[in-house]
Amino acid sequence: MKQAEAAKPGTKLAGYSVLAEIGRGAASVIYLVQDPKTKQIWALKHVVRETPKDQRFIDQAEQEAMIGAKIGHPALRHIEKCIKTRSLMTVKELFLVMEYVDGVSLESHRPKTLVQAVDVFRQVARGLAHMHGRGFVHADMKPHNIVLRDDGSVKIIDLGQSCAVGTVKPRIQGTPDYIAPEQVHLRPITPKTDIYNLGATMYWTLTGAHIPTALPKHDSLVGSLDDHLIEKPKPVRDLRPDLPEMLAEVIMHSVEVDSERRPASMDLIADRLDLVFAKLRSAGSRRGPDDDGDPRSGNGK
Repeated sequence: MKQAEAAKPGTKLAGYSVLAEIGRGAASVIYLVQDPKTKQIWALKHVVRETPKDQRFIDQAEQEAMIGAKIGHPALRHIEKCIKTRSLMTVKELFLVMEYVDGVSLESHRPKTLVQAVDVFRQVARGLAHMHGRGFVHADMKPHNIVLRDDGSVKIIDLGQSCAVGTVKPRIQGTPDYIAPEQVHLRPITPKTDIYNLGATMYWTLTGAHIPTALPKHDSLVGSLDDHLIEKPKPVRDLRPDLPEMLAEVIMHSVEVDSERRPASMDLIADRLDLVFAKLRSAGSRRGPDDDGDPRSGNGK
């Protein structure tokens, strides 16, 4: 898809004043904008339909807006409205007016202590549990889609691949290092999919290592692996001996290839992470495996 030509600061898009371009996706440009009437700052996602092949990107953005309107949780980015520009009966442009989230991604800024990392995980789990309770799955949970803010709170962003529980997608969608087997093999997407994605995210955050997934990175002769061929990840405590046993169990159970072997729900994961967090705080644990407090293992790279 051809992306829209970048709007310059000071110009207007969908009635909003463009302040800066702040991001690009495969099919979108995201701007920092201001409502000229209220002075409220927003993030504005702009998607353009250039050819009939681009219709799926418009459909995806409409789906994102629909799901965003049906969920509401402090850990989930709020979507304020969807604005469409039509030509005859066809949507030619679409704008998503979204909460502007000021912070850094977990991918670029891993927490400095174990207790801080667990705090991030439990907030994310609560946000995802809320989505599941509303009947939706995020379906692209990864460090890049978790934003850390100065006050310690987190925001889950990018509902672009989100879908209703039980959806069978027509194509593989997901990020190779975090993707669940059912996403690769086009089986129904369920809350267990988010559990796998979050488990892979926690594993990487705490070790710096990625788990093996159904999309191998180094064998160009293999497009994807059947479930029984997916290598088991190294036990997380082999890389991080300091991790509480309960935390290690949550992570390793979450990345089970067989979804039936994963934890029963995201609420259960959130409850266990809350307990781990409380115990860490009670014990005054503020450091990782090294004395400098870094939560990553040197041998987990």
